[in-house]
Amino acid sequence: MDEADFVPLSALQHYAYCPRQCALIHLEQIWEENSHTAEGRLMHEHAHSGESTARGQVRLVTDLPLRSVRLGVSGKADVVEFRRCGGAWRPYPVEYKKGSPHGHAEADAVQVCAQAVCLEEMLGTSIPEAAIFYGAQRRRSVVPLTEDLRRKSADIALAVHELFRIGKTPLPEKRGHCAACSLQNACMPAFVEESALAARYLEALWREP
Repeated sequence: MDEADFVPLSALQHYAYCPRQCALIHLEQIWEENSHTAEGRLMHEHAHSGESTARGQVRLVTDLPLRSVRLGVSGKADVVEFRRCGGAWRPYPVEYKKGSPHGHAEADAVQVCAQAVCLEEMLGTSIPEAAIFYGAQRRRSVVPLTEDLRRKSADIALAVHELFRIGKTPLPEKRGHCAACSLQNACMPAFVEESALAARYLEALWREP
């Protein structure tokens, strides 16, 4: 795959959370800031300082460029810890999120798994686990990089490539996490749901004897 056709790593998290959100952000270039996204942006700006530090047997590298030819993705890691293991340094990706894992855990796991796949491909190593730091809880959530999660990440990467190829934004579908999405005003899931209900009602009237 030509690197010009790579999709952003962040698009995998957006798609896993909501395919329409992914299309609105990456195809239609729509982004609306709210208090949650503003706090998250500040956290990521701090994580992406580009600094490298050492703490004993651990070296921390921020803003590390990542790419995977197999997945066709590229982006940057918030933080990669390089932990000394014998005579080598084993990478351990850590993704930073502002909120809590509620409603986002699966999508966040897909994103950090894809980062690990990039590191494995770039460095010729294996990574058994990664972590996500949630700001609301001020602690890490360990993510075992199982075969199921790796398959899911690869499937979502493929789905994002197909979404970008088609270039069509999916119709909205009202879900429980819509209220927390900064794009709900642009997405209008409630309006489309009401329109669909009205259409079904009229269709039912038409079919009545």
